[in-house]
Order: sequence, then structure tokens, then C-alpha cells
Amino acid sequence: MSQATTRYSLRMIKKTAVISMFLDDFCEKEVISIRDCRKLGNVHNLEFDECSGCICKIIVREHCGFWGFWNVGEEICIPFCKIKQIGPDIILVDV
Repeated sequence: MSQATTRYSLRMIKKTAVISMFLDDFCEKEVISIRDCRKLGNVHNLEFDECSGCICKIIVREHCGFWGFWNVGEEICIPFCKIKQIGPDIILVDV
């Protein structure tokens, strides 16, 4: 018997658009700062508001070392309001 993988769907309201995607798709995206065009890392986790169920922050884990495989850097908490654009491969943030 095969084991089914559970995929959680996210529904985010950003300005006038409604964004709907799976959590694992969201976590695969590279986060880039629009201030200095620096790669911050990938989305590692999300923080939700318990009452509203909305995303409050994205938690980005920095990569360091050889292509980021061996060493994991610190975690950066980015408020959801700082997200400027969510594209197919990247998330642009104003930090």
C-alpha cells in the first residue's frame, strides 16, 4: 500500500490579488531583497496569526558553505507586508 503525501494549500490575499499555492511550492522559492539584490535564502517556515489564520511572517533560512549544502545559516524573519512580488521562482522582499 502506498503512502499518500499531504500537500497543504495556502491562500494569501496580497493587495488586490488572491494567491493560491501549495506550501511546498512556496518553500522552494528563493527570497531576494530588492534593496541590494542579495539572495537571502529559501522560505523555511511560515508564522500564522492564530485568530485570523493569515500569514504574519515568512522565515527564511540562509545558506552558507559549499552551495549551502553543509552549513545552514541563521533564520531571518520577514513580515508578510514586506513581500513585494511573488513570482514563479522567486519572492522579492523589501528588507
